[in-house]
Amino acid sequence: MRVRDDHFKALVACVDEGTFDGAAAALRITPSAVSQRVKALEQELGQIVLVRSVPVRPTPVGEIVLRTGRQRALLDAELVRALGGGGSQRGVSAPVVDLPVAVNADSLATWFVEVLETVGEWGDARLRVFVEDQDHSAQLLRDGSVIGAVTASDVAVQGCSVQELGVMRYVARVRRSQWEACGRSLERVPTVRFNDRDDLQRGVLRRRGLGEPPLEHVVPSAEGFSAAVRAGLGWGMIPEGLEGPAGRGGGRDELIPVPGVEPLDVPLYWQCWRLDAPSLARLSDEVTSAAHALR
Repeated sequence: MRVRDDHFKALVACVDEGTFDGAAAALRITPSAVSQRVKALEQELGQIVLVRSVPVRPTPVGEIVLRTGRQRALLDAELVRALGGGGSQRGVSAPVVDLPVAVNADSLATWFVEVLETVGEWGDARLRVFVEDQDHSAQLLRDGSVIGAVTASDVAVQGCSVQELGVMRYVARVRRSQWEACGRSLERVPTVRFNDRDDLQRGVLRRRGLGEPPLEHVVPSAEGFSAAVRAGLGWGMIPEGLEGPAGRGGGRDELIPVPGVEPLDVPLYWQCWRLDAPSLARLSDEVTSAAHALR
């Protein structure tokens, strides 16, 4: 069986854009044409590849086809570049290589910035970053959404390689005035949480034999999280490098370490497709180089 290239492109565009209309705009064809290509793909495979939700999402079969489609697109772009650009079509430049990756927000706000700077200098690659928690980013590799991911797992996703990056250290911080107002008792201080998947603060409480926090605030931004703790919204585990200097001078508005809470080290790994593609290899080299900033 050989899947037609335009069918692959229709599926990839639908997943990337979230709707048939969005895919049509990206491919510069009509929504009807997109629908026909996806249906033709499903008829050829004898199975459904897309769940028609908003946004659309690939079925388990669709995930397999999606991964293959992205790999083919990457290799096709590499081939055209290796042959000198647009081939026989004069004036046609080499295609821009699409590099979708998953990165956790804390890495994106710290050490991964170096990767952004470097890729920005290439001029021949389109980096698309999916912000996802390191404990869940591997799923985006499995379903074909990305070609590489910063993860907390050293267990390779099928078809992927794994490289150790280092550890990201989190430190517990609280505003001094809030700590004093709550009687210097951790169980009385509200917490700040990144999102529903963030379990760092609750983990600290569990290890200390404490129950649920009295109040939880949600701030889904790496920089905003640190600012929220500094503003006195609650205490939180802040990535080392974003917490600012710990207060020692006694000012009520400064951040101080939460007494008795040790730093937490989270190991990080780079997983990417096991594919002989120069752009992917170059990206992996940049990621591992930038990760030298980790412990």
